[in-house]
Amino acid sequence: MQVFDKPIVMIDFETTGLSPDMGDRITEVAALRIAGGRVVERYVSLINCNVRIPPFITGLTGITQAMVDRAPPVAQVVPALLDFIGNDTLSAHNASFDEKFLRAESARLGLAPAHAGLVCSLKLSRRVFPQLASYKLGNLSEQLGIRFKSAAHRAESDAEVAAEVLLHIGRHLDQSYGLGPVDPALLVSVNQLAAAKVHAFLQKQVPVP
Repeated sequence: MQVFDKPIVMIDFETTGLSPDMGDRITEVAALRIAGGRVVERYVSLINCNVRIPPFITGLTGITQAMVDRAPPVAQVVPALLDFIGNDTLSAHNASFDEKFLRAESARLGLAPAHAGLVCSLKLSRRVFPQLASYKLGNLSEQLGIRFKSAAHRAESDAEVAAEVLLHIGRHLDQSYGLGPVDPALLVSVNQLAAAKVHAFLQKQVPVP
C-alpha cells in the first residue's frame, strides 16, 4: 500500500549535547527512505568529529569514545548523507533539533542541505492524535502499538520507530479523510496549523469524486 505519493527521508542524529551553537557535535546518524508504504533504503553511520563523548551520553546511548574514534570522519559522512537525502522531504521526531544539526554540520564543510521540506512527526502526532497522553517517541510508539526492534537512543532504532509513526499517521489520514497517498507537502502544512484547525483543513483536502 502506497502511503505517501513521494519519498520521505526519516532522519535521527545522536549527538554530544543539545545545541550545535554551544559546540555540540553529531556522533551517529540514521536516514531511512520511506516509499511505497515502507522503508526501502537506509544510510546509517557512526561519526568521528574528533570530540570527547560525555559519560552521560555514553550512558544514555551506549556510544563510547572508542566507537566514534574508529568511525568514519564527519567530512566523509555528511556529504554522503546529503547525497542520500537529495531533494526528498525530510522528517524527524522533534525535527527542528535534527535539522539544526544537519545544517550546522553541513555549513562546517561549506555545504547546504537540499531537502524539499521538513515534517516533524512529533508535531504531526500532536495535531492528528490530540488525545494522547505523551508524544515522546517511546511513549507515543507504545500508545500506537509500535515496538522498538532494538535499543532506544540509537539512531537507527529511533529512526525506524519514527518512520513507523509517520506511516501510521499517513494510513490514519487516508482512512479518516479518504486522501489516498498523502503528499508530503500536506504534512508540512498540517505541521504549521494550530491543532484546532487541523480537522477542518483536512476535510477540505478530500478529493472530489
